[in-house]
Amino acid sequence: MIEHRSINLAISERGLSALRHLDPHLESRVKDLVIPMHGRMIHSLDGKQTSQAYDVFGKHNNSVGRSVLIKLLLDEAQSYPNVTLHFSHEFLQADFDAGSVILHNTKSGQRVVALADLIVGADGAYSRVRQRLMTKVMLNYSQTYIEHGYCEFSMAPRDGDFAMDPNHLHIWPRKSFMLIALPNLDKSFTCTLFMPWQEFDRVKTPEDVVAFFRTHFPDALRLMGEEKVCAEYSMNPKGSLMYVRCSPYTYKNRAVILGDSAHAMVPFYGQGMNCGFEDVEKLDEIMVKVLSESHPESTNTTQLTDEQLRRALDEYSETRSQDASAIVDLALENYVEMRAKVVDYAYLIRKHLEGLLHRIFPERVIPLYTMVSFTSIPYNTVIERWNRQTVWIHRSVRAATVATAFTVGALSARLVGLRAPSLGEVARLFIRKN
Repeated sequence: MIEHRSINLAISERGLSALRHLDPHLESRVKDLVIPMHGRMIHSLDGKQTSQAYDVFGKHNNSVGRSVLIKLLLDEAQSYPNVTLHFSHEFLQADFDAGSVILHNTKSGQRVVALADLIVGADGAYSRVRQRLMTKVMLNYSQTYIEHGYCEFSMAPRDGDFAMDPNHLHIWPRKSFMLIALPNLDKSFTCTLFMPWQEFDRVKTPEDVVAFFRTHFPDALRLMGEEKVCAEYSMNPKGSLMYVRCSPYTYKNRAVILGDSAHAMVPFYGQGMNCGFEDVEKLDEIMVKVLSESHPESTNTTQLTDEQLRRALDEYSETRSQDASAIVDLALENYVEMRAKVVDYAYLIRKHLEGLLHRIFPERVIPLYTMVSFTSIPYNTVIERWNRQTVWIHRSVRAATVATAFTVGALSARLVGLRAPSLGEVARLFIRKN
């Protein structure tokens, strides 16, 4: 596993639900590896720290190390008697109709042919299975790089403890770029700098690095250390950020892609892994639903007929591709929120108002972040609901403003002896204006 090439993971309700669906004990074991993050800790340029809770009811996100989670999941998979793990095998080609896959054993140099009833491509953003799928179906596909990259740093423990509050996602928002930090079990933090490539191009020498951090992240520089920051900026690769959209995800009853192979996204909502885990849960739910038509009491999806499996895969592709496109958009928008909006007064007022309404009407008004991270509401439905909620809130605020203006005007008119306009007159004027 290559360190310093991947952003820390955050696991929330969608990912935990998928683990719970598989085995509640697995969810419990994963929770033993996480550090709860109850909100964002915003670092101002002057060093002031401001906490912004994720949820008014205390729901939280969870930081988890990528390598420890992967090792746990591999151990879990290996414990199943019908699962065999093969490492150092590279996908070369597949014949979906024949159910055959050609692999290259990178250690022996031999070609290996494997046979399967269903070929599942979960081989990442640059998926070769997806490339093969494109030769078999009319697959709409786009891959887009954003004009920002990232570089990772580390913040060591201080005096045997965390250098900062470990129960927050730390953010240094600087409008067009930002630094973030997530806690690790060894009491260190993994820090990631996200910024435009043109800014990376300007920071070249150790002197440039120190000057840049002193200007924009002075408190982080003190905690990480100048020499370490310079060394890591020089040694650690600068990663690119991209997203993938495609549809459909399937070929007959023979092949399906999921996870980043189907919908790679930028990391700013912490939903890439959660969405991939949820893919598996949703696919299984659909397969069981189709199976219930012929086997009402069974959840053994190996009993699906070819025709049933094809219908299940088609339904999965149709519904999941819409949700995947929605979370790709949300992840892009959340980058702007994290690096700029979290210090914007209009954003903070809306966040406070929405949190208050959510506390009063927990089922009727749900903040966007809560819907995405702490529920299993389909992503596409989240956006539809959020848009309706936004319209309703804006109308309510305008109505409250008009009512306040009318009350103040009426009282003022009474004080100076003038006739105050009727509420109907004010309403008609407001309607004409809008």
